Amino acid sequence: MAAAAGGGWPAVCEKFRAARTLSAVESLKDPETEPYRSKYSARALLQEVKQLLSAAEEGGEAVLAVRRAVLEYELGVNHTDTEELSAGEEHLQRCTQLLEPHRLSPDCVSLYIQAQNNLGILWSQRDRIETAQTYLESAEALYNQYMKEDGNPPLDPSEHFMAEEEKLTDQERSKRFEKAYTHTLYYLAQVYQHLDMIEKAAQYCHTTLKRQLEYCGYYPVEWARNAATLSQYYLSKECFMEARHCLAAASVIFSQAGQVPSAEDDETEPDQQDLPERKAEIARCWIKYCLNLLQSARKLLEDNIGELDPDRQLELKAQRKKEEDEKEKGRKKAVLFGTSDICDSVLAMEEKVSSVYPLDFQEAREIFLVGQNYVQEAKEFFQVDGYVTDHIEIVQDHSALFKVLAFFEEDYERRCKMHKRRIDMLEPIYTDLNPQYYLLIRRQLQCELADTYYEMMDLKVAIGNRLEKLDSHTVKKINSLAQFAIKYYELFLDSLRNPDKVFPEKLEEDVLRPAMVAKFHIARLYGKLITSDSKKQLENMQTSLEYYTFLVDYCEKYPDAVPAIETELELSKEMVNLLPASMERLRAKMSSLA
Repeated sequence: MAAAAGGGWPAVCEKFRAARTLSAVESLKDPETEPYRSKYSARALLQEVKQLLSAAEEGGEAVLAVRRAVLEYELGVNHTDTEELSAGEEHLQRCTQLLEPHRLSPDCVSLYIQAQNNLGILWSQRDRIETAQTYLESAEALYNQYMKEDGNPPLDPSEHFMAEEEKLTDQERSKRFEKAYTHTLYYLAQVYQHLDMIEKAAQYCHTTLKRQLEYCGYYPVEWARNAATLSQYYLSKECFMEARHCLAAASVIFSQAGQVPSAEDDETEPDQQDLPERKAEIARCWIKYCLNLLQSARKLLEDNIGELDPDRQLELKAQRKKEEDEKEKGRKKAVLFGTSDICDSVLAMEEKVSSVYPLDFQEAREIFLVGQNYVQEAKEFFQVDGYVTDHIEIVQDHSALFKVLAFFEEDYERRCKMHKRRIDMLEPIYTDLNPQYYLLIRRQLQCELADTYYEMMDLKVAIGNRLEKLDSHTVKKINSLAQFAIKYYELFLDSLRNPDKVFPEKLEEDVLRPAMVAKFHIARLYGKLITSDSKKQLENMQTSLEYYTFLVDYCEKYPDAVPAIETELELSKEMVNLLPASMERLRAKMSSLA
């Protein structure tokens, strides 16, 4: 061939190989001051190969067209890597145009799919997600058509610049082709997520993760992170078996990080230095799993006043026995990740925590303890110094675990102790938070602390009601808890005031319900305070009436607020009607005793 003048076809192939090495290997060592130095050198070599190739005399037009398409592809990726998207698009489009007539041939199909993938990435970078979707779905359709009509391992694009004796084995060709298709699915998962097609995104993400394990093409940390993220989608759908499987797989694969070389082109995984943070993130996903499973079980079991319904409990236990074996068999088929070795490790991990709704305290406690262990693991990394918001969210989840466990506890005294644990973990954090920087978090904690004291007060009242006569210690405890609840509700309401300490005339939508519930609970708490002093009792009733009246008046003035607080409003209206008469009776009694 005419290219022989420059050392023949082997020299052309050598230049092509050198360009790819510069792009893939040497570019990683480029200095920050010249981040694309090796990419630019690779581009110059690819242009030289292009010139030499145009002078080729052997192989025929079809072979020449494919080789030109390979070079256009490499140049397209090169320009995209150096953030020259327009030039990158031109080269990639030329590549697909050259291949179009033969795109289903074994010589072309892999290259065509990879060009479509890269056009999809390019349009995603331009925030043109629908255009990206078109290219990626085209690549997906082509893969499926090729596998249906031919199915033999196609040539890898790099083979078009190899001597015959250097060509890849069918096994290696198949591996590279499947990897290109896995990338198609991976990018489609991201596109569907951007388009809010969440269910489809989850389906493609799951398929991608399965294929990455199957073809050993993954970074352990990235894979584990994606699997843990997918678990949160399954949690949102209350598919706890699938969520647990994803998290168990994430934990097993994460444990490979730093221990086994990555199968992803023998590259080092980029974020090895972030291992403690990634481990803590997976632990947080486990916390959410345990918390969601317990909370969903609570919703199934509670009666209309929020207590555990024993009849419902028995009914669900009988139903579960009948269903769970068949259900597990059917769903596992669609869900399992990995080879048999990985599957065994994942199944062992799954056995540590249930995926079925807990129906009694013992079952709930087992899930709680797993969640609590992951709380400690997550807090090891997300410490309050440096990760204030993350640390507080983890503590709030820990508090929520105690709250939902208390629902399953029949003994009121033990239930009270669980709520006290919540107080002990939340109050110190609240006290240390600067209101100037953490206003929203402080509001959350004010409401949670108030609600917790409120629940404890209710429990102490219930315990007191079982006694023949209230002793002074119980009275003191009830009043103390009520006063603490009032304190935190008032702190929350005060945080809504303007700099002149004036309460807003109309509440913002995001604080409307919390503010109204706080007012309602304060009204009820003043009614619960126990005193033998009739004058003090009358004052408490008057304060209670004022808070109930606020709710009624506010909803009359702003009817659009009613849907947010219908139950509280109805009860407030009743109390506004009843309390004046009760107060009048008390005044009459006081007068007769005077």
